[in-house]
Amino acid sequence: MVTLLLDSTRLEVALSGMERALSFHKGNVILERTTIVKVQLVDDAWTWLRGVHAPGTYLRGALAMGTWKSAGASDFVLIRRRRPAIVIDLDGHDEFERVILSTRHGLALVEALRVATGDEPEDVAEIAAQARRRRTRKAAGSTAAAPAVG
Repeated sequence: MVTLLLDSTRLEVALSGMERALSFHKGNVILERTTIVKVQLVDDAWTWLRGVHAPGTYLRGALAMGTWKSAGASDFVLIRRRRPAIVIDLDGHDEFERVILSTRHGLALVEALRVATGDEPEDVAEIAAQARRRRTRKAAGSTAAAPAVG
């Protein structure tokens, strides 16, 4: 499972040893927040594949990992079976125009990108959970402070 780490300047896709081997990628994928144009939640990541894997691993319908190259574009892909995914469109990134990741934390990423984060990288799911807890406390506080009408 992909780990997404976010701080005030970048999103890091932390790859496990197996993901690095299958994607033929030496390190984690680093995306500066300023290069992220759009994040979409999708049910079927396979429809977003474009081009051919070069280098990468592809097992039809089961696994797609690595760099996918098409006419004038390179995408980084980590797709597992028919799991929910995110599609991140980039502008100005050195390597990729798009990143496609199977992850159950897609909604958490969208929420976390809207929240101001600190300088230390944190797991996207934890950032989103903290933001939800703050909103819940804030809503509970405003409800308790409202005067009774009667």
